[in-house]
Amino acid sequence: MIPRSVSLPSVLAILAMLLGSPEGAAAENAALSRGPGWVDASRAGTSTEAADNWLVHGRTYAEDRHSPLTDINASNIDRLGLAWNYATGTKRGLEATPIVVDGVMYASASWSIVFALDAKTGRELWRYDPKVPGWKARDACCDVVNRGVAVWKGRVYVGALDGRLIALDAATGALVWQVQTTDITKQYTITGAPRVVKDLVIIGNGGADFGARGYFTAYDAATGEQRWRFYTVPASKTGPHEHKELIAAAKTWPANSLWESGLGGTVWDSMAYDPVLDLLYVGTGNSSVYHREYRSPGGGDNLYLASILALRPDTGELIWHYQTTPGEQWDYTATQQMILIDRVWKGKPRKLIMQAPKNGFFYVLDRETGELLSAEKFANISWATHVDMATGRPVERAEADWTHEAKLVAPHPMGAHSWHPMSFDAKRGAVYLPTFELANLYIPDPKFVFKRGAFNTGEDWAEYSELSAIGEPLREATCDASRLVAWDVDNQTKKWEVIQDGVTAAGVLSTAGGLVFQGDASGSFSAYHADTGERLWSSPTGVAIMAAPIAYRVDGEQYVAVLAGKGGAVGLFFSEVKTMNAGQVFAFKLDGKAGVPSNPKRPKGVVSVKSIDTSEAVLKKGREVYGANCLRCHGPGAVSTGLIPDLRFASVEVHNSWNDIVLGGTRAKNGMGSFADLITEEEAQAIQAWVILRATRDPSALDHVVRWLADSSFCLHARWLTD
Repeated sequence: MIPRSVSLPSVLAILAMLLGSPEGAAAENAALSRGPGWVDASRAGTSTEAADNWLVHGRTYAEDRHSPLTDINASNIDRLGLAWNYATGTKRGLEATPIVVDGVMYASASWSIVFALDAKTGRELWRYDPKVPGWKARDACCDVVNRGVAVWKGRVYVGALDGRLIALDAATGALVWQVQTTDITKQYTITGAPRVVKDLVIIGNGGADFGARGYFTAYDAATGEQRWRFYTVPASKTGPHEHKELIAAAKTWPANSLWESGLGGTVWDSMAYDPVLDLLYVGTGNSSVYHREYRSPGGGDNLYLASILALRPDTGELIWHYQTTPGEQWDYTATQQMILIDRVWKGKPRKLIMQAPKNGFFYVLDRETGELLSAEKFANISWATHVDMATGRPVERAEADWTHEAKLVAPHPMGAHSWHPMSFDAKRGAVYLPTFELANLYIPDPKFVFKRGAFNTGEDWAEYSELSAIGEPLREATCDASRLVAWDVDNQTKKWEVIQDGVTAAGVLSTAGGLVFQGDASGSFSAYHADTGERLWSSPTGVAIMAAPIAYRVDGEQYVAVLAGKGGAVGLFFSEVKTMNAGQVFAFKLDGKAGVPSNPKRPKGVVSVKSIDTSEAVLKKGREVYGANCLRCHGPGAVSTGLIPDLRFASVEVHNSWNDIVLGGTRAKNGMGSFADLITEEEAQAIQAWVILRATRDPSALDHVVRWLADSSFCLHARWLTD
């Protein structure tokens, strides 16, 4: 049955567009006869021709995120207007890339909620809430986000925050099957989008910051049965090992490694697939714990942390690997997007894979063999001088080793490039890349002991909180750290760069119309000239944007759509959320006339408690316990961005119920789970005393100066550290 949103004109338009591609036309006709959400191998393989749809996460298996549509272009962009909007009903971060199949949009919101919309009107067709328990938010390092769904043969697949892989009926949203992919006794989460390759749903997970062992798993798309699992790090030095690749990995870990930490290497985002080579490419994550000497005494490359893996999708057999950051200790994941291209490289046709991971180097490899072809800096970095092309290894700077003393290092753990998708325009030979220019002060914790369920990095979070968060938050005013960079693939240099306000990056879409679309922290959605970076058009949305846009066409009209809602690591920790952050999906088209909905400003907090007489010892204990357990959500110095409650402005009711909330979990449904496993009653009261001090103190001029210097250094040091 064809959904109502797919009219006869749209079917004819599809056929007309595909006249030059018999394989594509056959795939489209077959799909329309199968019903809603029909994507299979033949159709996904011709997605370069099927321009009207956005069938897989990166539009193609190659993850290039470049639309061949030209209806909206540089000559008529001034006519672009809002066609429709859809309120997601959420107020946390939105990071998903929607999927559009035959006039129906499938997307996910925070808390792993999935919805289907008429892609022409925005009308909701169905909505599915997996009812993730609120306390699970405690296990998420970087908000309760979700980066999207996969659609395959009439089903919609989503990875839920609590570790379930869920299959839904694409026509109705009804549950078909679900499987628990993680150990529910550990701090695993899923925020990444599943990928479907050869009737296998591939999904990884997060949790390395808390002490998780990385792996990713293939499940039968029809039944949910597990077909294979690949662990990215060994469970012990001597085994037994789950698969042969771990034998080689174990040689790079000392016998006295911190095995109980899980070691990390979680696969929380990027994958790509080459159907010709039949290779699945997977990026792996950071270490657990960050601190090298605590995690891996004596050193070692620590495979397969921060690596690109090439595997056979049928079996999970590893064909080759390349490690971007051996012995990783700065949270420099290689889970960032990978793009596959066929291009003449240095006079020779090559099958290439490109990645710009957190560590600041833009990598180009032969995707058939894993040979490193190029590694140039795309941002200012201080942890390494260069990559040795003879060995493929980075040459680290001694100034970046923080194992024994505090060091300011660039990039920041958010990375020179994080999860925010980039795009590739083959005609222009350009990758459009969202970047950060940030440094971070890494402070080793001499008292570190691994604790299950805690934020285990090996850093002294109490000291960090005191140094970096004195006074009111000024990060938005002092840090214009975000960049949109056009990267020349052939010459491995910047073509142009746009400096943006704030510390919030956003995903990118490029189109054959010569445009690059991206949102920003202010809530503006903009189109840039692909050749020059000139801003040609911009529309206010009222909601900060992090997610990547998509382009599609329904009934002969092109749309550009994007999810809006601030959150993630940036929203939790870095930049201020100034509005109520009401999540939206926005879809634009030529001559769109819809009005942008209002998004009220967040009211300023009011201090409701009076200062109390407390000993310095209690305040010191409160600061330490807060830094170790509360800072990552409620902010340095108890200064929150607004996405999570600012404890300085907690109500009298909250203060009267403090222990019930912190230890009893009475607000677990809102995301504040119990910390009784990590915090004693005495420590909870010490935290409260310190928070009251932070609420009632009168910041002096010196406090503001210190805060400005601290915040400015995070931005500015990223540049002068390498001068």
